[in-house]
Amino acid sequence: MNRRDFLATTATVAAAPAVPGGTHRVERRADFDEQAFAAIVGRSSDVRLVYEDVNFHPSVLGSITNSLNGLHFGFGYPAGAIAVALAGHGPSAVYGYSDYLWSKYRLGEFFDLTDGNGKPVLSNVYLPSRAPYDPSANPDDESSMYQDSSIQMLQRRGLIVLTCHTAVEEQSRSIVKRAFAPAGTTAEDVAADILTHLIPGAIVVPSMVATLAVLQNKYRFAYITPY
Repeated sequence: MNRRDFLATTATVAAAPAVPGGTHRVERRADFDEQAFAAIVGRSSDVRLVYEDVNFHPSVLGSITNSLNGLHFGFGYPAGAIAVALAGHGPSAVYGYSDYLWSKYRLGEFFDLTDGNGKPVLSNVYLPSRAPYDPSANPDDESSMYQDSSIQMLQRRGLIVLTCHTAVEEQSRSIVKRAFAPAGTTAEDVAADILTHLIPGAIVVPSMVATLAVLQNKYRFAYITPY
């Protein structure tokens, strides 16, 4: 199935939206929802942080949790006055990929991401929240939302999850080349599939390295990387 047929097929199912970021290998400005991007990253904030993760270090989620807790409880910034973005690209793009994608393209095996038993991770285990959303909870309580470093909880606390269009395109070609996609599937098919099956709230940006420059220079995000 080519990309045109893929899009025609998906368009008939519940009026599926267009592919975020468009279908070019290099995203064009006309395909980038810059207005929505600006509204999210440019919202009124006293402190702005962007965490870049490339080589897949899930501990970055704990670091984001610590940043939010320290800024809110230690420095006294209101929760709504803190903006934190997760810029995961390379293997770390998978933070923003749904379980459907993890399963279909065997992403744990593809990226050599293993669990504590050395077996490939089979789903986006970093996504589901473990605690109830309760801002009145004791932040010292291990079972509270303030100690929950899941992506869903961090998103509820305001985390912005960014997805690199360039990374998706490059990974799609490698997925097909290494036979991690169903037979007969093209790289264009895989890219469209990934971009239309991201986790809720993920924002597609043209290029993560370009986006980091924009976040730092235009929106005054402080830059942090776990390693």
